[in-house]
Amino acid sequence: MKKTYHLCLSSENEVLFRCHEDFVRGINCLCLVARRMGYPLLAYAFMSNHVHLCVRTDSPEKFMRAFWFAYTRYFNSKYGRRGRLGEEKFFKLEIDGLYHLLTAIAYILRNPMHHGVTGTPLGYPYSSVRAIFRKDIGWVDTPYLSRKHAYRHIPERWSLPDDIEMDASGMILPQFAIDVADVEHQFSTARTFLYYMNRLSGENWEKEQMQDTTSCPPISLENIESGVFYQDVRTMLKNEHGRSNYNAVTDLQLCHEIDSVVMPRSVYDLSIEEKLRLVKHLSRQYYASSAQIRRCLVLPDAVTLNV
Repeated sequence: MKKTYHLCLSSENEVLFRCHEDFVRGINCLCLVARRMGYPLLAYAFMSNHVHLCVRTDSPEKFMRAFWFAYTRYFNSKYGRRGRLGEEKFFKLEIDGLYHLLTAIAYILRNPMHHGVTGTPLGYPYSSVRAIFRKDIGWVDTPYLSRKHAYRHIPERWSLPDDIEMDASGMILPQFAIDVADVEHQFSTARTFLYYMNRLSGENWEKEQMQDTTSCPPISLENIESGVFYQDVRTMLKNEHGRSNYNAVTDLQLCHEIDSVVMPRSVYDLSIEEKLRLVKHLSRQYYASSAQIRRCLVLPDAVTLNV
């Protein structure tokens, strides 16, 4: 019997997606594995060092194993890397009840805002937010990628179903990936959806969920982020109030700088000494934090940084 889950996979000391192409491949692997296995996706948000998603499945372990194996194989091949990518275990939270589900989807789609990457959930390109109430909100369709080029953006020997389209960069568009009808049915109206995207976190979220006749505890920002390393709920709440520095360098920008400098080599080919020589340059030019530099350079905790 399929149940609804919030699943989160995180990484402690390295980024999982170093460039746009990596995000594209990760999202495509997720969407195609869900379609192959017959598990409806309700929401997803891909961040540099973690992934949040909501899915209906009878085996979250089997699903995550298939999805993450496909992406890890791509990532390891591209960067000359070996071994498991991210943490061995993923965070799992069963969801039961309408208000629990609305809260879970909202927190997943609001995740980029909570991490200070964007000022509004609607502006983030690596989540499923733009699939919901497209006509009411006024989303404009982007040009589709020619199907003869689709194979470049999916695992070898995989095929793209006829009813799924990609954008010009090769990323499966979210409206073809998630169960839009189900999600829109849960929110009922575009106005309700936008309300959940913009309301401030607080006790009202938890009180609302008490209306559900379920034994599941209320979903909060704290427990939905409990599977993520470097999570600081107080900072997330400040970000929710629009107090982020949106000019700060992102992991994506920092990884781009690193990979541009070391090309044609990979960051995984560098010695510790070579990585440490990049630390001062990154901290002075981009004012990046030690934690951010560490995960973008894939430096173990035992290595001391002088920033």
